[in-house]
Amino acid sequence: MTMTVHVDIVSAKEKIFSGLAEMVFAPAVMGEVGISPRHAPLLTTLKPGEVRVQIDPKTEESYFISGGMLEIQPHTVTVLADTALRAKDLDEAAALKAKEQAEALLANKQSDIDYAKAQAELIEAMAQIQAIEKLRKRIK
Repeated sequence: MTMTVHVDIVSAKEKIFSGLAEMVFAPAVMGEVGISPRHAPLLTTLKPGEVRVQIDPKTEESYFISGGMLEIQPHTVTVLADTALRAKDLDEAAALKAKEQAEALLANKQSDIDYAKAQAELIEAMAQIQAIEKLRKRIK
């Protein structure tokens, strides 16, 4: 029997995923972490990117998060995301438009814009585009 860990992915609006998995991969601030059953406890910040949940060797689900927290216990993994979407629900056109708008704001040297917010929007849009590209590669 294969060992599993219980995984919950929760956004501010809803629970996105709850179930058992053999492995979880998440974009921690210090780099991507791979979490298997009985992993050492850990609490870390997440950056925008893709969370992959390997349910079994042939089944993997992908989710996009815009950042948040990751709590790991030996038998439970909890992703508390600011926002979370199933990777298949990502809108590439909207992500590209958001990236262009953020880049335009940053290029404009007006003093009345919030540079930190524009940078965060740019990082999130780029992370969404990367998640879409990774998903495309896995499908092919």
